[in-house]
Amino acid sequence: MTEPTEEQEQEQEQEQEKEAESPKVEVMQADKFSEYMVYSKTEIVFLLRPLVEYGALFTVYFNEGKDFLLTSLLDVSEDGKYMVIDYGSDREMNQRALESKKLFFSTIHKSVKIQFILHGVKKILFENRDAFQAEIPDTLLRLQRRDFYRLELPVTKPLKFKMPIKKADGVVQAVEVHALDISLGGMAVVVPPLVRFERGMDFPDCSIELPGTGAFAATIHVCSVYEVTMRNGARVKHSGCQFVKLPVQFQNLIQRYIIRVERERRAHELGMD
Repeated sequence: MTEPTEEQEQEQEQEQEKEAESPKVEVMQADKFSEYMVYSKTEIVFLLRPLVEYGALFTVYFNEGKDFLLTSLLDVSEDGKYMVIDYGSDREMNQRALESKKLFFSTIHKSVKIQFILHGVKKILFENRDAFQAEIPDTLLRLQRRDFYRLELPVTKPLKFKMPIKKADGVVQAVEVHALDISLGGMAVVVPPLVRFERGMDFPDCSIELPGTGAFAATIHVCSVYEVTMRNGARVKHSGCQFVKLPVQFQNLIQRYIIRVERERRAHELGMD
């Protein structure tokens, strides 16, 4: 496991304080957050591995929420079936955790809340110290605290989509638009030249294709427009846009695309591609 830097440790402490201030276990309300639930074991393992490397702190609730302990993930098995969890500092709480049949894990990592349920843990020896072992959870909640997680799109594989624009003569023309980032809530885009793009405007029937994942149509609402100076001195307009009443199946499509791009980016960084 990579040792966290001093800045990372401070960030962990701040995020854990936020978690302690709001101990409500949202994963118990899976119906309310169904669109943010991850069911694929492959995706769950993919989301857990960085938390091992970062040393993210988890609060574990058990005994119907009456008891809790602080811990971190030490390892996720290579076959993606098991994970190892650090023992807490309180021996009595560790024993109570071992006796519990349902444990609620919750953390906040980089403003994203992650929660899951384990149906029992067992004691093992890991790297010459006591630890818990458990099966990878069946489901996981990944919820942004204040806003949706935004994926900055790779320059080498830009995301472009078609936006129907009605011209002055009434003719509708499909204009190609370059997206800078994407989330479940919307996108940041480069405003096309000579196109009227103002705050409050809606652009229906935008055709968005997510490379390697799928395509969907959506209405885009313009939330903001601002100028940006490029390195070459050129000034261009960017816009923050929101998806209007995007169906859950399209949100799931975006979520799969984000996870796939993150996985590819991580593999590239580790020299695995």
